[in-house]
Amino acid sequence: MAEIESAIAPHLRTERVVPGNTPDNFKPPFEIYASRYPPLMKELVFAIIGVQYSSSELNDGVAMEKLISFISSTAVPNHLRPTLGEVAAMTDNRSHYNIAMLAYWPDRRTWNEWSEQTGFQEWWSGLDPTNQQNGWFLEVFFPTMDRFETILTDTTMREGASYMRDNVSGPVLEHGYWGSMRDRLPVAQVDELVGEKAFLQAGGPKRPSTLTSRVRVPGKRNLAVIRSGQDWKETLPKERDLYLKMMRPALQAGMDFLHDHGDEVGCYSNRFMDIVGPNGETGKDRSFGLGYFDDLASLEAWSKSHPTHVNIFAVFMKYAKEMNNELSLHLYHEVSVLESSQQLFEYVSCHANTGMLASIRDND
Repeated sequence: MAEIESAIAPHLRTERVVPGNTPDNFKPPFEIYASRYPPLMKELVFAIIGVQYSSSELNDGVAMEKLISFISSTAVPNHLRPTLGEVAAMTDNRSHYNIAMLAYWPDRRTWNEWSEQTGFQEWWSGLDPTNQQNGWFLEVFFPTMDRFETILTDTTMREGASYMRDNVSGPVLEHGYWGSMRDRLPVAQVDELVGEKAFLQAGGPKRPSTLTSRVRVPGKRNLAVIRSGQDWKETLPKERDLYLKMMRPALQAGMDFLHDHGDEVGCYSNRFMDIVGPNGETGKDRSFGLGYFDDLASLEAWSKSHPTHVNIFAVFMKYAKEMNNELSLHLYHEVSVLESSQQLFEYVSCHANTGMLASIRDND
């Protein structure tokens, strides 16, 4: 059996000022792994560049073709192109169809150069919100590596930022107990990561209709962002059937709660998205939830005690038991806790509940 190690990479470990949550003599119930990134890698970029239609029938593929042309542009050197670019989609609770390009870069400078040299920044800045057939949204995160953690259920899978890793840890200690997510974040060794509590008061002057506006939303102190994914494409028939009949409905219910009632638990925005083809084609057998929480503690509280997440955990344990703990389902997540300067949110002609637009409270 491989030796258990800390999820925090050696070069990011420091003397703890803030106590951890790992129980004494704790032994993890099963194996989970962490991606290891080059020590010289100081930050990464995760961008969501999206299109919003009032219904899925209006998606003619033209808008996504435009975004793909920037992502796959051969007019820039290879090192400026994103490490990963893929498409995901969902229908939100206002019946709007959202389809987005997800892309990663190894640092902000590369993102900036890509944005400039491909013409993306000029094109984005030139969008006229009063003359759009659809909405557009841009959400970009720039976490330093001490503010980022990721776990995976096996050492071979790659998702999201893990395409930039140079190796994988052995089985990690910090998982399988409440508070382990916080313990995996290097910055939590020295910072309690207190955020700005959401939805306590109105947010300022009354805003114009977001459907005819360009709105930039300021970053929030210690915003917690989680991308938590599922990959069932390699499951055998029995497990696939169990996943689709047991796990998927429980996940959907939890994601729907955060999407529809997230303000009750400090969640600004949550999208449960399926990985799709460039024109929205389904059948990729991969999905993820993408949630923005006002505070890491809010995310922890929902995970620990809210009935929707308690049910996800209970159903997963039943699912694992049915499979005798021999699962071919792949799971992962990425968590960032970001300073306000490490966030960029801009919306063009989107409805008022899109992403971080939901964080703006109009005065009565």
